Amino acid sequence: MMPQSAPAALPIRLLTADDHPLLREGIAAIIEGQPDMELVAEAANGHEAVEYFRTHRPDVTLMDIQMPEMNGIEATLAIRREFPDARIVMLTTYRGDVRALRAIQAGAAGYLLKSMLRKDLLDTVRAVRAGQRRIPGEIAQTLAEHVTHETLSEREIDVLRLVAQGGTNKRVAARLEITEDTVKAHMKNILGKLVATDRTHAVMIALKRGIIDFQ
Repeated sequence: MMPQSAPAALPIRLLTADDHPLLREGIAAIIEGQPDMELVAEAANGHEAVEYFRTHRPDVTLMDIQMPEMNGIEATLAIRREFPDARIVMLTTYRGDVRALRAIQAGAAGYLLKSMLRKDLLDTVRAVRAGQRRIPGEIAQTLAEHVTHETLSEREIDVLRLVAQGGTNKRVAARLEITEDTVKAHMKNILGKLVATDRTHAVMIALKRGIIDFQ
């Protein structure tokens, strides 16, 4: 009697979510030809990502962190509320410890810079499918460097976001319906927490770390 061969392993079923068609095409090209992977759906925003996840139940989802209508963090939270075992890899263009921390807190199992896709995408997908977590070493190092830093409050982030848009203390105060003295107090706290020399330096640090996003 001939020995029976083991059944072939099912391919890893993937969902991609990104509002840039060229990026989705690039990911599809990397996945194409991989015998252990199958692209089952492509979403252009967070709402579609949640809807397509319900429909296709992929093994791994590649989720852009910044998308219109619903961003990747919100979509990840929505998916994991319904499907706690969902394995999601967050994709981003920007390095930043705060952005990475938000992704991890939302339940992402992996975090990948788009500049690293061609080099690290396939290994990351296979590792996450196997139950591992994948965070680039440079991001993990940045997280460790800032772990003891005091975080900005939501109000301080609101102030800094408006300052980044060119708002003076007077305009920021009017927009947030607070006094100019309160704005000045918030800015003093912001400079201290970010170890920044002035407003422009604080904005640069906040953008780099992902505390506020590019507009």
